[in-house]
Amino acid sequence: MEDLLAHKEEINRLMARYGVKFGIYKNGTFKERLFPFDPIPRVIPADDYAELEKGLVQRVTALNLFLKDIYAEKKIIKDGVVPEEFVYRSPGYLAQCEGILPSKGVYSHISGIDLVLGKDGVWYILEDNLRIPSGASYPLIARNLCRRCSPETFRQNKVVDNRNYGQLLRETMDYVNTGGINVIFTPGRYNAAYFEHSFLAEQTGAVLAEPDDLFVSNDKLYYRGNHGTIQVGAIYRRISDEYLDPLCFEPASLIGVPNIMEVYRAGNVGLMNAPGNGVADDKGIYYFVPKMIRYYLDEEPILKNAPTFLPFYEEDMKYTLEHMERLVIKDVAEAGGYGVIFGRDLTKEQLQDLKETVKREPRRFISQEVIDFQDLEIVEGNTTVMRKADLRAFVLAGETVRVWPSGLTRFSRRPDSFVVNSSQGGGFKDTWILSH
Repeated sequence: MEDLLAHKEEINRLMARYGVKFGIYKNGTFKERLFPFDPIPRVIPADDYAELEKGLVQRVTALNLFLKDIYAEKKIIKDGVVPEEFVYRSPGYLAQCEGILPSKGVYSHISGIDLVLGKDGVWYILEDNLRIPSGASYPLIARNLCRRCSPETFRQNKVVDNRNYGQLLRETMDYVNTGGINVIFTPGRYNAAYFEHSFLAEQTGAVLAEPDDLFVSNDKLYYRGNHGTIQVGAIYRRISDEYLDPLCFEPASLIGVPNIMEVYRAGNVGLMNAPGNGVADDKGIYYFVPKMIRYYLDEEPILKNAPTFLPFYEEDMKYTLEHMERLVIKDVAEAGGYGVIFGRDLTKEQLQDLKETVKREPRRFISQEVIDFQDLEIVEGNTTVMRKADLRAFVLAGETVRVWPSGLTRFSRRPDSFVVNSSQGGGFKDTWILSH
């Protein structure tokens, strides 16, 4: 391990040379940053991972069944398990997707499930990302560079090889492919995750396509390449729902493909992840996922949600208002670490203002107990310090539901912060899954 730590600067220099970056828009300006890498890995023992894997497969299976139900029969609403208020008022619910059954019935092909390990030794799910979760490329390339810099480290430790992500993604694309090439659809160079789009295209052997490369003709999608046009059978889209098709969603979108939704509705392309998935990763819907597992699978949830309260319910509203100073309040429409408010950080006046807002807009917020999750060691200068860290696990659903034996461990670079998102200035680690 010492050998690996000695190569920290070299690994980060190589990442910069290869363009391992992420971009953010701040005050209307696009800025690209390096994603700082820390060489001390998060280590998950084999037995712990086996339980984690079972819980993730269970959760993603239930979420896919929920999406299939919500855009068709809506049994879970009729049976009173999930209030219709939390479906139809969700920003992620798209009426345009009603009645569409995706290729092979899969909605969330690539799910990014964010977890933390509590100091009580229990894994807690923080949120489900079922739209366009990013981040798999970072631990993938980091592991490759670590192996190159310190092969002895990996000879001495029984670490499960994570280099199969491209293969898993390719098999998922092939499974839902309706006839034609596989495409990774990027909005272009100035997207925050452009590095990942191009890297995954290389890993899967898929074509990296920008909006002008794709067009629809006779209810089929085509790629316009240097050697003519060819039909597209599966498209892993890295564009938000609202910009995907200007004839169906946002008419001003310049990065979508006109009529792609008609191709999708006709069953002539596998569209990954399915438009409308946002209804299932809404922070308000998160509260109901354990109920979904019981409802669709008749099983008890293996993994726990963070203790969560919905001000939508009178009892939960009362609890939230009475204990707000020790809760975390989340705006369900926000993402990327935004819209997260720790009650303990607010003045009396700010607390009162927030209480009034929550009372006025109960559907807009959830409240949660603050989980004191584990700190991990990071290298800072010539020493090591402890920082909060989470884990984004990647679950791929094709013919079967599989968990990638790796993950993106993100950490806060500030000693007093529980927010680890890259957009909030955090860094990342490799995640070692140990074999028996």
